[in-house]
Amino acid sequence: MVTKDLSILFVASEVEGLIKSGGLADVAQALPKALLGLNQDVRIAMPAYSKIAGIEQATVVLSTTLEHWPHTEYQVRELSVVGVTVYAIECAQFFDRSEMYAENNVAYADNGARFSFFSAASLDMLPKLGFQPQIVHANDWHTGFIPFLLNHRYGEHAFYQGMKSVLSIHNAVFKGLFSYDEVQSLPEFHSYYVPDAAVSPSHVTMLKAGVMNASKINAVSPTYAQELTTELGSHGMGKYFSQRAHDLVGILNGCDYSSWNPTTDLSLPQTYKAEAKSMQEGKQACKRALQERAGLEVKDTAMYGMVCRLTNQKGIHYLLPILADFLKHDVQIVIVGTGDPSLASQLRVIASQFPHKFAFLEAYDNDLAHLVEAGSDFFLMPSEFEPCGLNQIYSMAYGTLPIVRAVGGLKDSVVDYDTNSDLATGFIFHEPEPYALLLVMQRSLLLYLQYPEEIERLKLFAMQQNFSWSTAAQEYLSLYYAALDA
Repeated sequence: MVTKDLSILFVASEVEGLIKSGGLADVAQALPKALLGLNQDVRIAMPAYSKIAGIEQATVVLSTTLEHWPHTEYQVRELSVVGVTVYAIECAQFFDRSEMYAENNVAYADNGARFSFFSAASLDMLPKLGFQPQIVHANDWHTGFIPFLLNHRYGEHAFYQGMKSVLSIHNAVFKGLFSYDEVQSLPEFHSYYVPDAAVSPSHVTMLKAGVMNASKINAVSPTYAQELTTELGSHGMGKYFSQRAHDLVGILNGCDYSSWNPTTDLSLPQTYKAEAKSMQEGKQACKRALQERAGLEVKDTAMYGMVCRLTNQKGIHYLLPILADFLKHDVQIVIVGTGDPSLASQLRVIASQFPHKFAFLEAYDNDLAHLVEAGSDFFLMPSEFEPCGLNQIYSMAYGTLPIVRAVGGLKDSVVDYDTNSDLATGFIFHEPEPYALLLVMQRSLLLYLQYPEEIERLKLFAMQQNFSWSTAAQEYLSLYYAALDA
């Protein structure tokens, strides 16, 4: 077990507890929290979005300009989340917006300049604040220029000597693709020739810049790390990940059980624990509450839940063609999510055809998400690709059996019933086809109807699994030490 203290700057574009759009924010809160619990000096850097509650009242600890051209003025406000110090980098021209990345599903036209500045300011502020981290941990494309700048801008600077970078890949489908003209706020790109960031004569990606320059790279699950070295699994960046394969590892995300715990969850009508009678009574109460909330008949039937962004990545296009066929069985399904208007429209049509069996709730509602996890018997995650996934882990914590495709972190965290019934925690299918999903859903329903005691055993066993962040944090510490030795 690693015990030596390190100093770490964790840089992310969003942090749960302050502002969130997806799973990156969960990790950006939970991993620093776990590292702090291991006595590491960890601090977070993020943009000071104007929509962060209370940001204007936060103490200004630095007012300065970038040392390098274009010498942009900025401030740093100090916040705290789960006991971790947060440096929020404030620059009105870039972060005084109504949203983080886009409005009405249209990305801000200056995102290249915005996050180029953020990467530059995250490093520029360090000597001015008197904080000299040994590790700068960047996350996804928004921070991809941080490893690049450490190498190209600060490689010979005394303050940054020995400072190493780690880049976490949460989802490589988002690369931060921009023309050279869109990143002219970094003078390193004025030559219009930067091979370790370029993907064409006219465009660069922030993600490639990070991948080619980071001391170490990690994917958020072991299987996703393997997938990234393929063209399909990396969304076209396989050759770059393959070049860095010796520095690429997979670390499965943990679960923040302080937020996702059925024994303490205030979103539930009745809490319960990993004990047969408690679990059965608690889940029955939650199922009734979910049925009432969704406008479905209150009855004892197999409940399938799904909470996700409405995108093809989440496998909605596998579910839609077979949904009506599955609803011919004595089942109920509740889907909660927002996203692609076309997918939402198709779900609304099916819901109108099966009003007593299927409810589509077009919402982003955290309390409702918790109720779906607790009130369902099965949780659907038929993802096209899934770097890690968290809902399958949340599901197990709530005694709800995940139904997943064998990709990324889903494959790494769920044990299939047909493969190993003794250690099973859910159901897995492989082929990216609607019919394969229908078959596995029917498998789960057959077991539910024919062997109810076996289903209860599986639920209880799933609740007993532990994906704590303390374990993942130890793996990250090992990665940090490997980076320092590189």
